[in-house]
Amino acid sequence: MSTSTTLELVVVIGAGSMGQAIARRIGVGRMILLADLREDAAQAAAKTLQTAGFSTSTATVDVASHDSVAALAKTANDLGSVVHVVHTAGLSPAQASPEAIIAVDLIGVAFVLEEFGRIIASGGSGIVIASQAGHMLPPLPAEQNEALARTPAGSLAQLPFLQRDIVTNSGAAYALAKRANILRVQAASVEWGDRGARLNSLSPGIIMTPLAMDEFNSPAGEAYQRMIKASAAGRVGTPDEIGATAAFLMGRDGSFITGTDLLIDGGVIASIGAGRYQLNRG
Repeated sequence: MSTSTTLELVVVIGAGSMGQAIARRIGVGRMILLADLREDAAQAAAKTLQTAGFSTSTATVDVASHDSVAALAKTANDLGSVVHVVHTAGLSPAQASPEAIIAVDLIGVAFVLEEFGRIIASGGSGIVIASQAGHMLPPLPAEQNEALARTPAGSLAQLPFLQRDIVTNSGAAYALAKRANILRVQAASVEWGDRGARLNSLSPGIIMTPLAMDEFNSPAGEAYQRMIKASAAGRVGTPDEIGATAAFLMGRDGSFITGTDLLIDGGVIASIGAGRYQLNRG
């Protein structure tokens, strides 16, 4: 009688501090496949986790490329049973053009959900890092919500309201992409459920990461400081807090939660609703 067991795999797309924090919570006893656009970033994260006792492997991926994401999914599936998928890769408004943000933060997430939705193991789970910015947009027309949620990933770039003459600044592109993430996760969770897997999104507020530092050092930095002061928590969040929340959503205690978004922002959106912080929609 064979005693061989299938290797359980955790795929972390985006090897930054949030991805590593989540991996530490859910990667014990499993192989962690760290995938990033930058090979050196994936390898550095792998080394950090290896010195803490985790088993790791690395890959490069460009989430804006369907072929690249499909290749990553094949690599993961060849390595073992994909039990968790963590998608943290993204660009912030201070880092990129509107076109790049739509390609990476919006369409890239759709590629990942489609490709990994085909191979996720029964009993598995996925998490997508969205953002509080997705909660800052006013309501979208119903037809736009439907298009963002269900248009095949390869056709999203052709949607009229995503064109560069409509989405003209990086902040608007980011908020729209993160709203799309929330909608896309809810829709895709149905197909993931057909495989016996769950899928949710997390919408962090200002979490102290290199990406956040780029924003603090940008022209938007002053607004970020005012946002923090107006929030109930009165501080930034940490990657470890995101890791703990993601582990809850992906683990046994969150087994009845799928197709939803959890806002973890220290009360920023509540402060906006109460009129204590005014959004600049210019």
